[in-house]
This record gives sequence, structure tokens and C-alpha cells, in this order.
Amino acid sequence: MICQQTKLSTDMQQINFIDLKKQQERIIPQIEEKIQTVLRHGRYILGPEVKELEQQLAEYVGVKHCLGVSSGTDALLMSLMAWDIGPGDAVFTTPFTFIATAEVIQLLGATPVFVDIDPQTFNIDPKRLALAIEAVQKNDPSIYPLPYRENNNPLSPKVIIPVDLFGLPADYDPIMELAAQHDLFVLADSAQGFGGEYKGKKAGSLGHATTTSFFPAKPLGCYGDGGAIFTDNDELFNTLESIRVHGKGRDKYDNIRVGLNARLHTIQAAILLAKLQVFPDELVRKQAVAELYTAGLSTTTDMLTLPYVPQGMQSAWAQYSLLADTEELREQIQAALKEKGIPSMVYYNTPLHVQTAFAHLNYQTEDFPNSMDTAFRIFSLPMHAYLSKEDIQCITTAIEQTVN
Repeated sequence: MICQQTKLSTDMQQINFIDLKKQQERIIPQIEEKIQTVLRHGRYILGPEVKELEQQLAEYVGVKHCLGVSSGTDALLMSLMAWDIGPGDAVFTTPFTFIATAEVIQLLGATPVFVDIDPQTFNIDPKRLALAIEAVQKNDPSIYPLPYRENNNPLSPKVIIPVDLFGLPADYDPIMELAAQHDLFVLADSAQGFGGEYKGKKAGSLGHATTTSFFPAKPLGCYGDGGAIFTDNDELFNTLESIRVHGKGRDKYDNIRVGLNARLHTIQAAILLAKLQVFPDELVRKQAVAELYTAGLSTTTDMLTLPYVPQGMQSAWAQYSLLADTEELREQIQAALKEKGIPSMVYYNTPLHVQTAFAHLNYQTEDFPNSMDTAFRIFSLPMHAYLSKEDIQCITTAIEQTVN
């Protein structure tokens, strides 16, 4: 609920962490019209709205191809399948992300090789990535921590998966340089980054392929699961089209490879078409929200580290995430916010290298100190295009009162 300096009033309007209801109120006629169109033509699987959405998204991002798929996770999995990633292959990624990024690597029998983050951006650190690649090539964990391999069998470096965390693109220039030097693919995980920019280029156009998610809470979200893959590579796109429908060849009974049932549903595409109309304006609004947060919290910077956006980048502001000086301070701030009815979230309080699903890799807790330190101190504030100045003032005041 909208905070007051003393106690909540139950008839005040709620502050939501992400407000899908207000967004829907803005575009409900367009959403209903597009859904009704789908209901009338009845092409619920790969109907015309899917192709229309793919064309609009490709144009927005600035690439040749976009393929709508069933989820952001399937988008990652399909891309690795298209590159024939499997046992014995090393795929480099960050441990400070959602499990889907590394889960798909392991599903194919390949090995996740974790690389620590830049403590300012929370994205994969290109300098540490260079060390990790060298360590894999030389099979030498003294250069950089490596996963356990039975009989110490060497891995073959194949793919880098940077993650555009919280809406901020990773540092792609040095990543792409490393990929070129070592003949690696770059699969950009932009589940949170769609709408962000890196040196004048949109997220979605920065790797050899890019995936995004249309999970409802993402910058561009549908009302269910959905995702997309972006690429300029014709051969890759054709392979992905086949994988999307059970490895389809000439027709659905000509299966030229093992694939998935990974289609974006037509109704979800229709919803996304309506949302895409207001998406650029929402990015502008979220940038304004971020600026108001930063201005309102400017007196707290001795105790809090505010989000850092390097020069030449623009964040899609999937989250507005801060670092408290200590885990205890984070708990105090979250408790104070909760008391005033303000939601907050902690993302990735358990980095992947210490999770049970990856215990067999035998990474040590201290192998990635920046990820561990960030996990203990990070928290995120409400972030969406429909926060009012009064909402933001309530939130920043509550934090200032707790910190000061």
C-alpha cells in the first residue's frame, strides 16, 4: 500500500513490485481486439500473429530473423541444440543468474563453466572470462576455477552465455573479441535485457544469437510462457525453425533431426503485439523511475550502492537493484519497507555454483567471491512504468529513514 510516515491505511492504493494490472488497463481494448481476432480465425498454433510478431520484433531489434518459441528456457536450449552442444563441451556463463541459463547446458550433457561477475554491473566479467577460457584450454584450474571432471578429462570450449542481468546488457565488445579469438559461439541471454542498448545497438543483436523471455514479469511479457530467439544467421534460423516443431523437414512427418514442441502460442503472440505498441514508451517511463530513485537515494550512498550503468549503455530496467553495505542492513531495509506495505525482492541469494543441482561440479563457495558477496547484500525495489512520483518518494523516504 502507499506508504505513510506512520502506519498503513488499508484503503490506500497498493504499490506493486511489477504492476501488470495498470499496464493492462492502458491497453485492454487492443488486447481484447487481438484475442478476438485469433478466436475468429482459430489458428491457435503458429497463426498469423506469430509471424507478425516475429517480423516486428526483428525490426525493433535490428536483426534479420526472430523466432517465437514457447519460453526463454526453450530458446536457450534450442540454440545450444542447433550448435550441436553436448558431452565434453564447455559452456561459459555466470553463476549469478536464474538456473535456466545453466540448466540447459547440463540438460544436453555439456558442462557449465562458471565465471564470476563484475561487482559493479553484476554481469559476467570479461577479464575473468578470458582466464576461464585459458584454464579450460590448458585443463589447468590453477589459472581459474574449473568444474570437476571424472579422470580430469579435458573440456572443449564451445559457447559463452552472457546474461543481461536486471536489464543491463553485458560488456559485449570484449566478449565477442574473445569468442573470435577462440572460435566460440556467443549466446546472449537477454531474458531481462530486451529493450536495453549497448553502444547504439539493441539487446538482441549483440551475440551470434540472442534469447529473450516473455514471462509476464519480464520487460516485454505475455500472459503465460513465451520467448524468442534473434539472429542474423540464415542457416541457424532454419535449423531453429526445424527444432521448434519436432525437427520438422519438408512436413511434420519428415523429421530430419530430434527437436522439441517449442512453439509460441498464437494468443500469446497477439497479446505481445498489443504490448509492443506501448513498449518504447514504457522504457522511457522506467528510465524516469530509475532516475527518480537515484536522485531520492543520493544521500544514502555511504550505506547503499546504487545501480551502475556504464557510458554507452541503456538498461531496460527489469529491476532496480541496490547493494546494502551488509546483509544485516539489507534485512533492516526490507523489514522497514514491508512495514509500510512496500514489496522488495532478493534475486539470486544462492549463486548457481553452490546449488544442489550443480554440486557434482565440485565448485567451492569461495571460487566466485563477487557473486557470493553480491548475493548476501543485493535487493530490488518495485520497478515498472506506472510508479508515481509519490510512490517513489514513499519508497526512498522509507529507505533513507532506515539508513540514516
